[in-house]
Amino acid sequence: MLNKIIEAMFKMKNWLIFGFLLVLVVSGWNGQAIAKDNFEVWLVDQSNSPGVSYGGKIYIYEGSELMGEHLSSVKPTSVIDLAGKTAQICSANTGANPVRPHMLLFNSSNSHAILSFVASGHVVIYDAAKREPIACIRTSKGAGGVQQAHAAYPSSDNSYILVANQNGKLLERIDTDYKTNTYTLNPSATIDLANCTTPNGVGCELAGVRPDNAPICPILDSSSHLGFVTLRGGGMFVVNPKSSPMTILAEYDMDTVHGNGCGGAEARSNMYMNSGGGTASNLSQFDVYKFPLFGYNPFNLPNTPTPKVVFSDHTTPDRDAHEMVVTKNQRFAWVGDRAANKIEVISVNSNKQVNTIDLVGVYSNDPTPDLIDIDPSGKLVFVSLRGPNPLSADPHVSTGSAPGLGIVKVTEGGKSGMIKGIVPISNLGSDNVERADAHGIRVRIK
Repeated sequence: MLNKIIEAMFKMKNWLIFGFLLVLVVSGWNGQAIAKDNFEVWLVDQSNSPGVSYGGKIYIYEGSELMGEHLSSVKPTSVIDLAGKTAQICSANTGANPVRPHMLLFNSSNSHAILSFVASGHVVIYDAAKREPIACIRTSKGAGGVQQAHAAYPSSDNSYILVANQNGKLLERIDTDYKTNTYTLNPSATIDLANCTTPNGVGCELAGVRPDNAPICPILDSSSHLGFVTLRGGGMFVVNPKSSPMTILAEYDMDTVHGNGCGGAEARSNMYMNSGGGTASNLSQFDVYKFPLFGYNPFNLPNTPTPKVVFSDHTTPDRDAHEMVVTKNQRFAWVGDRAANKIEVISVNSNKQVNTIDLVGVYSNDPTPDLIDIDPSGKLVFVSLRGPNPLSADPHVSTGSAPGLGIVKVTEGGKSGMIKGIVPISNLGSDNVERADAHGIRVRIK
């Protein structure tokens, strides 16, 4: 659309007016009209498709409709039933149906969507514009013969997808070529987190150091050369995702990085990571760390480079840091809290917590924010809100009252915000019980 506007302005032949209008367009004077047309929001319902024990749904919403005021009446422009073509391609390729769609991301060109199924271990790649599944790959059997795919993160250079095989305790890599639609699980790249040894000669999984090496979220930096892998029981690894096998560049113990982290965002040459609550060993926990994007070497001592603890709360009951997004101009990091129904705002300049956004209000008394993303203009943050019958995470942090898509208006340049509405989703069972449970969410620039 911007190209068409500029082309029309060229035809005016009045260069003074042309220059004035060009400045207004580029600076965003008419930015809202442009932004309304260039993005959509994909929201995953991880409950089973009606009548079967697999599947789920992806709801796709037009960005322009989410910028309005009557959000409760907004309808999706497309709905992908995962018990349809997705299940067919997975069954044909792997001999099993996909169960519990969990995390959704897009490659850097937004041409393809990557959906991970945490219960069955499938990773499905979609043609995002056509809404069609192209490939279905199943992770390997790991610890105890388990195969899962809690999260699958595509690299910025579009060369691979890093997969957290959670209860299988494997870190796996799918080599990717989106132009030819070639996707290959590369077993030579795998790190066995339950049985490996670090470059320092320490067991990767070891009581009192890293007691439970189920990988949660493998966050990638923008260079595609560093992967920050959070662990359920505490501790963390920074890996080189491009080598075969992938190699550990830095190891952190449970005292340095706490467990259950599933949030990371790069801002101003640093990687911000979190750790949360939600398991029996730590029911309530909220930490935010800042890691540099340099200085990683397998010959370093453990816990090097040392992360900075930006914010920590272990004393307030029912806290659970989960997911993270950086606001426009990389001024603030927003860190969601499923248990407390809040978003903590961290200043990237001062590395301090500067505000708390409360999501409880007229739209929901228990919204339970899970995953989070931001629109291209930086004016709206979108949050997946959990349902009354959560299908993942401990119920005490993941039970919500209004399953759907939460829209938060960004104010004060990212320092604050307010929830402006909820787009509800529903999946009533034959027993009239609400099964919908929103989880994966991502903004796609069209």
